[in-house]
Amino acid sequence: MQEIIKVLFSGFGENLRIFILTLAMAIPLGLIITFGSMTKFKPVRWLTRTFVWIIRGTPLMLQLFVVLYAPGLLFGIPMRDRLVATLVAFVINYAAYFSEIYRGGIESIPRGQYEAGAVLGMTRRQVFFKVVLLQVIKRIVPSMGNEVITLVKDTALARVIGVAEIIMVAERYTKQGLIGPLFSTGLYFLLFNGILTLLLGRIERKMDYFRV
Repeated sequence: MQEIIKVLFSGFGENLRIFILTLAMAIPLGLIITFGSMTKFKPVRWLTRTFVWIIRGTPLMLQLFVVLYAPGLLFGIPMRDRLVATLVAFVINYAAYFSEIYRGGIESIPRGQYEAGAVLGMTRRQVFFKVVLLQVIKRIVPSMGNEVITLVKDTALARVIGVAEIIMVAERYTKQGLIGPLFSTGLYFLLFNGILTLLLGRIERKMDYFRV
């Protein structure tokens, strides 16, 4: 049993790797996409919003298959590293979702705050980073928290393209007639999501001082 737990933990390490790297890349990429979707330059805005619509409107599982197989089928350059394919699909998918959360937060700030900043002699950039940004962060924390929790569970989809994450590992034991590893897998996810829930709740409470 101890050996099984060790193997399952190793499999969960793949889930954690996907989770951490996806967040590290999708959070800043999502902000870049947001600026593209809010620009006054219509061609860029149209392209960005069309891209987001496509990504949000198609299943992540399909996007995993496209990233893995499309380079080889279309350009003769096969994607050899399945973990890299997983990360590309996850980062693009979550950056699109994060961008809409950012956009909603930014657009929820009254225009009067920008005008007040201009009256005080502040540039638009200064108003955004010194006045607006903290308010946006406070407003998007709950929505971002939901996406982060969803990401933890979505990492299990990596198995469909052959990444040996925890559910794939547990399934091998299940085929041998063992049910325990399957329940243990659920406990790994529950514990990790529990820790994240407490952490996100703490962040929300820390920002309670900032009333909007």
